[in-house]
Amino acid sequence: MKARLVIFSIIPLLVFTAVFGDYSTAQEFDICELSVDGLELNYSVAKQEKIQSQEELELLRNCMVTSDLGKSFVGFKEALGFKESSGDYFTVNTLGYLGKYQFGKGTLALIGIKNTKDFLNNPKLQERAFIANAKRNKWILRRDIKRFVGKIIDGVLVTESGILAAAHLAGPGSVKKYLRSYGAVGFTDAYGTNVRSYMRKFSGYDTSFIVADRKAKANLL
Repeated sequence: MKARLVIFSIIPLLVFTAVFGDYSTAQEFDICELSVDGLELNYSVAKQEKIQSQEELELLRNCMVTSDLGKSFVGFKEALGFKESSGDYFTVNTLGYLGKYQFGKGTLALIGIKNTKDFLNNPKLQERAFIANAKRNKWILRRDIKRFVGKIIDGVLVTESGILAAAHLAGPGSVKKYLRSYGAVGFTDAYGTNVRSYMRKFSGYDTSFIVADRKAKANLL
């Protein structure tokens, strides 16, 4: 009887270990490498529901990617990557912007990346570039984040994640002008996307992981 009790006591422990692994290694995860790429995400939409517009289609696809990630930082970067390129690391748009997060050559140079061919073929470097650029933008916009977060501008609640997303789209200088003019001075890219839409779309994510850094660079060291 005692032998059976021992066996049945050990089994749950083995199952827990197999599923969750060694808790002591939890701090070794690199958040830059977390992604939903390659996962089989199962979602369903009622057949009778007809999508009426491209905007509704984009919203549905975005929800499919980020529904399990919520407002986490990983949810933020995956949602932004999906908006920029549908999450495609290897794409180049008609204006020459590169990769999952659609970086321009000038921005890449600012964070230490000069070989765009290597960049385009290296998903890990692209993830690190996103982090480095966000850190740099947060440093440039640190006073504006402190001043404007929580305020309503042009009908949109200003949040840190909305500011960082808008800076990714338009550059930190354009976001400063938008905030300091209370929405009077805007920015719209070549495809018609503007600062306000990014401020609204990417509002309320947890971007506390990003530490402001004027000298942030992307590297694989």
